[in-house]
Amino acid sequence: MGMEIVIGLVFLAIGAAGTAAIMRTAKNSSLRDADSKVESAHAKAERVVGDARRQAETLKKEALLEAKEQIIQSRQQSEAEERQRKKELRVLENRVMQREESLDRRNDVLDKREHQLSSLAGQIEKQSSELNELYRRQTDELERISSLSREDAHAELLDKVRAEVTHKAAAIIRESDQRVKAESRKRAQEVISTAIQRCAADHTAEITVTSVHIPSDDLKGRIIGREGRNIRTFEQISGVNLVIDDTPETVVLSSFDPVRRETARVALENLVADGRIHPARIEEMYQKAFDLVQQRVEETGEQAAFDTGIHDLHPELVKTLGALKYRTSFGQNVLEHSLEVADLCGIMATELGVDDVAARRAGLLHDLGKAIDHEVEGPHAVIGADLARRYGEKPEIVHAIEAHHGDVDPSSVLAVLVMAGDAISASRPGARRESAENYIKRLEKLERIANAHAGVERTYAMQAGREVHVMVQPEKISDADSAVLAHDIAQQIEEEMEYPGQVRVVVIRESRAVDIAK
Repeated sequence: MGMEIVIGLVFLAIGAAGTAAIMRTAKNSSLRDADSKVESAHAKAERVVGDARRQAETLKKEALLEAKEQIIQSRQQSEAEERQRKKELRVLENRVMQREESLDRRNDVLDKREHQLSSLAGQIEKQSSELNELYRRQTDELERISSLSREDAHAELLDKVRAEVTHKAAAIIRESDQRVKAESRKRAQEVISTAIQRCAADHTAEITVTSVHIPSDDLKGRIIGREGRNIRTFEQISGVNLVIDDTPETVVLSSFDPVRRETARVALENLVADGRIHPARIEEMYQKAFDLVQQRVEETGEQAAFDTGIHDLHPELVKTLGALKYRTSFGQNVLEHSLEVADLCGIMATELGVDDVAARRAGLLHDLGKAIDHEVEGPHAVIGADLARRYGEKPEIVHAIEAHHGDVDPSSVLAVLVMAGDAISASRPGARRESAENYIKRLEKLERIANAHAGVERTYAMQAGREVHVMVQPEKISDADSAVLAHDIAQQIEEEMEYPGQVRVVVIRESRAVDIAK
């Protein structure tokens, strides 16, 4: 519309200019001049029209550009407004979600509180019923008391107070007993560990040999003698069996009496060294060996008593003590073992404030019976106690000797110390020897005995066969049955096996309850 107005104005201007020119030409000039002026006016008018058209085109382009810019600005403004609205919508959505979560949490809290209130209501109802029952009992009690005389009421009150005091006293005694046991166990562990550290043996006791080495196998014939007279004479005089077999350059001596076996060994070695082997020489050499071994026995016993500070032993006890030098128990020399036990008992007695001299004496003499247990029937602890009693030892020493293997129940601290010292010396690493085959067989037999019982799941022999852990099936064996099972297994082990020291049977019953929280 603006463009048309401009063009119309241009045409009006041109017409006005042309009309004025014609009128002026008509008035002042001739027709020729008028024509030239008209042509000139036409040319000028065409230039003006061209300029107007170009200006109109320019204005049109500017208008189009302006319109495009306005369209672009409007679009950008619309997009910005749309983004702002989306942002506001997201904020509103987050707020709505947060409110929903908050409402869910509130609902959970309300549910929990409702459950708690229900539980409280049940508890209140239960307590209310209990209070009603208590009120009823108290009412009945008051009604009963109101009918009692003063003496009856006094007696009943005393009975009630006595029962309450007895119950409290029992609780106090039980608590004190448990505390004393815990402290005693701790103190005992400290005493034993101190004794072990102060009496740590640095060697394994030697095993007594029962074989004699000879320079050559030709001497075997001379030892046997014509028609076996030499070997018969030797066995009759010494009381020892002489075993001569295919073992090269070795003769074996067999006897239950360790001193007699040692005497025969010394006599045979002297005969072999002398070379003159006949009945008269055998008798002479055996007598010399007997005197020598008896002298060694007495010297050994006196040395052992001197080492432990015991100076008033009966001579027969000293001689018996010395004979332990030739006695072994599972490869452990019994005299060395007795000396270790004496030291251990003395150390533990000093720690406990007990008479350490009596403790060392009991420890030294505790295995006396092993020197003569091949001659006298019965456990060596009982034999040794009888021997000590016969030669004037005090009753507490005799009891400690008799009780150190549980043949009688220990009734004194001295007896318990001897039991502990004996167990420590016998079970320390390297103290006793046993072949690998026998050791494995013993462990397997222990496990086999335990596994043979019903309800046993598996068994483990622990601590070199001194402890057996028995795992039972909890659904088949109850706690009460566990104690019975442990006793039965221990009884069967005692009846069917031979072993040093003691074997502790531990029955383990484990029950587990498992659940998963989701």
